[in-house]
Amino acid sequence: MLVIIGYLIVAASVFGGFAIAGGHLAALLQPVELLMIGGAAVGAFLVGNSKKGIAATLKALPTVFKGSKFNKALYMELFALLYEVLSKIRKEGLMAIERDVDAPKDSPVFSKYPMIVNDHHVMEFISDYLRIMVGGNLNAFEIENLMDIEIETHHHEGAVPAGIIAKLGDAMPAFGIVAAVMGVVHTMESVGIPPAELGILIAHALVGTFLGILLAYGFVGPLATLIEQKHDESTKLFQCVKVTILASLNGYAPQVAVEFGRKVLYSTDRPTFAELEEHVRQSKAKK
Repeated sequence: MLVIIGYLIVAASVFGGFAIAGGHLAALLQPVELLMIGGAAVGAFLVGNSKKGIAATLKALPTVFKGSKFNKALYMELFALLYEVLSKIRKEGLMAIERDVDAPKDSPVFSKYPMIVNDHHVMEFISDYLRIMVGGNLNAFEIENLMDIEIETHHHEGAVPAGIIAKLGDAMPAFGIVAAVMGVVHTMESVGIPPAELGILIAHALVGTFLGILLAYGFVGPLATLIEQKHDESTKLFQCVKVTILASLNGYAPQVAVEFGRKVLYSTDRPTFAELEEHVRQSKAKK
């Protein structure tokens, strides 16, 4: 919603200001210029990226029109899940969660937390490391190193769409100049026409430069920033899980371990100590 509002503000400010200054909006309506800029951008997008990068970008674009799912409610559910799992391990041993991690959606523990279970990536991250804890003899240091590598891989992979869109936005002014130069070439071919008509052709050519810059900094560039911010939020979720599990491996009680995880969160999403404690207490009472 904010994306649409932002786009409307950009368009209203630029085109409205032009109209207030006495300009004719019809002069800015140049489909051929848009075809040149847009077509060149699409072509460069296809040439400069692999199939994986193209698919990841097309998948990421619709998410910019949705609100962020990474909020306090999601983190509170995550903490409740981790607290319950770690408490079960502490009381019954690691083998007690073997069936839970093998089939999380059928687990009586995991199935109580649909927001986490339905997130394939974070659920896989949690269950994989719980499975390693059950079946392996790795120490906390080795697991931490493995987690860091996986989180770094996730971060680099998820950053691809933002990088692609940012580069595309950087190229837009150049494509606008290309369209403008083509317009100038056409104008120079028509030097024999009356000055009034020649001025129109020059104005049409300049619109190409204008559109390239406007699309770059008013429309495409901000999308890259937004996708990057959304991706950073998803990485923070993995870091939260990592810190909580490692705290448990280092011998801390489940209630203290989730407090470690709480401290990782951004201040805008982080519940207070009292909120987390009350939430964990309520989760414990529901068992």
